[in-house]
Amino acid sequence: MQDAYFYEPAKGHGLPHDPFNALVAPRPIGWIGSRSSEGVLNLAPYSFFNAFNYHPPIIGFSSITYKDSVRNIEATGEFTWNLATRALAEAMNQSCKAVPPEVNEFELAGLTAEPSRRVSVPRVAETPVSFECKLSQILRLNTAAGEAVDTWVVFGEVVGVHIAAHLLKDGIYDTAAAEPILRAGGPAGYFSVDPSQYFEMYRPR
Repeated sequence: MQDAYFYEPAKGHGLPHDPFNALVAPRPIGWIGSRSSEGVLNLAPYSFFNAFNYHPPIIGFSSITYKDSVRNIEATGEFTWNLATRALAEAMNQSCKAVPPEVNEFELAGLTAEPSRRVSVPRVAETPVSFECKLSQILRLNTAAGEAVDTWVVFGEVVGVHIAAHLLKDGIYDTAAAEPILRAGGPAGYFSVDPSQYFEMYRPR
């Protein structure tokens, strides 16, 4: 049996940096566009993000504390997801800056707010992939003891998908060609996707 480090999260990890979000990694980035009830645009990246259903396609992100994105989506029922790529990494990083609700992060990050087709919230014009989403539900997380946590999970049904044509090779989406970036945990860790890492493995029959 291999030697292992064990800790109970409730008692602290005892390490220089909490390893939890580095252990569940790399994680795709939820780069979420939203609009307040007053019409102010918001764009923010969330590292707790993923896809949860095929038909209908449903994605979700988790917000530690009730941030502007959650408030906006709850008010309007709409949002967009935008693929964070290597070329857009710096812009994505700028959009996570802590600023007042009246600040438009599209403008702050030097990005173009492209009108969507099915929702009123714009998407990032510069990204090669984006989703238009309708809110399906918002859940507040609880501990195992049933105590409410100040963390909110937003789920949305994807009602529109935009894919840059050059990423479709014989009709198949080329994940690596889009150069997505993913959170690797730690204070500043990221990964990018490289074609050399690709392999195939079919499910057993």
